Amino acid sequence: MQASRACMKVVLVLVLALAAGSSVAQAKDNALTLYAAYRDGGSFTDVNSGNKLPIAASGAASVSLDLKLDTRRQLQLFLSRQNSQMSTGQAIAPTPPGGPVPAKVPLTMTYLHIGGTSFLDGRIGEGVYLVGGLGATLFEPGVDGFENELRPSLNLGIGYQWPLGEYVALRFEARGYATLVNSTTGVFCSGGCVISIKGDTVTQGDVQLGLSFRY
Repeated sequence: MQASRACMKVVLVLVLALAAGSSVAQAKDNALTLYAAYRDGGSFTDVNSGNKLPIAASGAASVSLDLKLDTRRQLQLFLSRQNSQMSTGQAIAPTPPGGPVPAKVPLTMTYLHIGGTSFLDGRIGEGVYLVGGLGATLFEPGVDGFENELRPSLNLGIGYQWPLGEYVALRFEARGYATLVNSTTGVFCSGGCVISIKGDTVTQGDVQLGLSFRY
């Protein structure tokens, strides 16, 4: 819970800072984009059995704030949230205080990255662009006895922006994500874990469709 609150405070501070700086940018070279995505990939490992614990593919929602840096580049603040499940294969005993660990553990992942976009055709708002960012991933397992984990991460992707008019455009994107877990003893543990989970890097990929409002 504390990690989640800290993450939201960081979002608020960055949004206010970026919004304050946007007043010097040229009109319509800034953008607020809302995305719908389908995301797949990622897994942890059961320390005891060595079995993979895959993260289920599911939908995700994202938002980005893009602010002009020069004629073809923008600074981007990117926030994305996915509600998924981590498969354990079977219910795990012994029983923790909140009940047995289910075969599918609810898992919410939130990415918060700051980075940028670079339009290859040399003009903001049209054509092919590269995108990327650095930040953190917040893992929130929905099972008693497991605690949240906040780990560093990055994303890289490519997209195409298609103007629908002066102020609205569509974005088509493919992004890859990598989160540095770097744990050989256990993640999500808060004292008496009944399952030990480890991982080095959690990687995911998605395709996104975004509606971009330029200003």
